[in-house]
Amino acid sequence: MTELLQLTVLIPLYNEEESLPELHDWIVRVVNEHAYSYEILFVDDGSTDESWPVIERLSAQNPAVRGIRFNRNYGKTMALQTGFQATRGQVVITMDADLQDSPDEIPELYRMIVEDRYDLVSGWKQKRYDPLTKTLPTKLFNAVSRWISGVQLHDFNCGLKAYRQKVVKTIAPALYGDMHRNLPIVANWNGFSKIGEKVVQHRARKYGTTKFGLERFVNGFLDVLVIGFVHRFSKRPMHFFGTLGTLSFFIGSVLAVWIIAEKLINIAQGVKFRNATDNPLFYFGLVAIILGVQLFLAGFLGEMLVRQSLNKSGELLVAERVGFES
Repeated sequence: MTELLQLTVLIPLYNEEESLPELHDWIVRVVNEHAYSYEILFVDDGSTDESWPVIERLSAQNPAVRGIRFNRNYGKTMALQTGFQATRGQVVITMDADLQDSPDEIPELYRMIVEDRYDLVSGWKQKRYDPLTKTLPTKLFNAVSRWISGVQLHDFNCGLKAYRQKVVKTIAPALYGDMHRNLPIVANWNGFSKIGEKVVQHRARKYGTTKFGLERFVNGFLDVLVIGFVHRFSKRPMHFFGTLGTLSFFIGSVLAVWIIAEKLINIAQGVKFRNATDNPLFYFGLVAIILGVQLFLAGFLGEMLVRQSLNKSGELLVAERVGFES
């Protein structure tokens, strides 16, 4: 039977060999001061430096340290998904490995989950040590995320978050792509609506360089739209495609009836009339009817796929583990 701990500190990482020993010692000091039963779970997302040997050494020194290493780089979302599935703590706290998140925030985040009964608490880096080229897109991304999702957070992308264990076990199978930026939205749309926020310290990067570029914000916007669509229509695609198809088919039919009626009236009045194909509305109506039929077919195919879909498995290849009994 899996041992249930009070706390899991989950740290996804990629090429952070310099910061890992310092981060480990800082976390251990904080959790020991508060006498938590804990584990530190490192998920190495295919690092090409010495991050994995460092994790192995830390695990040999501290039995509470466990590690998972991917055979290649899959991205932060997959690292979090795999870590969520392996966690044993009643409270799961995620943080980045670059020392920009302070482990001193752990006790208050833990308290908000356990005592205030939040499902999820998201960090808010109110004062950031980032250039304007990074902070401005972040503000725009957060504003759009609030508008689309209805989740009122200032900082969706903060890596420092706390979760009730049931939350991470529920949302882990639904994660893919770059959805780590939108975990509060995924949690909320899975029924975990008590989501809190805590102002946290943002520290300047001490080692190495950032692994993310501006393209992450474009991807983030697209992911919010995908999450919204999947949440509303993944189980009922006909409601989306069928509605659009019906509307398009109706507009095309109205145009067709209009052209036919116009021709019949002209014939009855003995008025010389032009060919239907000379009327631009003929082509608009034809395209609308064809598009309506295609959207309807897409809806039917979507319904069939939903009924026959199976959960994907075996996409990730874990190369090594350390600190696991088996």
